[in-house]
Amino acid sequence: MARILIVDDSPSQLVSMKRIVEKLGHEALTAEDGAAGVEVAKAQRPDLILMDVVMPNLNGFQATRAISKDPDTGHIPIILVTTKDQETDKVWGMRQGAKAYITKPFTDAQLAEAISGALGG
Repeated sequence: MARILIVDDSPSQLVSMKRIVEKLGHEALTAEDGAAGVEVAKAQRPDLILMDVVMPNLNGFQATRAISKDPDTGHIPIILVTTKDQETDKVWGMRQGAKAYITKPFTDAQLAEAISGALGG
């Protein structure tokens, strides 16, 4: 069982992703914006982070960069899960340290496959 941090400012997206994560047998942690996501990542050291991009305070690109550049959290794989579907967004997200990029809307199977791949399963 892995501990997976879900960072999204949409309550419905948080509930949806949490349901999928828990159905896969993992523990779900949540944060409602990028700044909170960075704090939870530092405090809880999850095994994986699912990160939205369009959020208040600190966006997902900024939060991903902060987490991936920090020596204490840089080892945590991050999957960007976002409505931003342009190739330039994907390239930029990967440059910030993301390991994978999923566009919304996604299927349960797509998210499960990305989680499994990121966790080396």
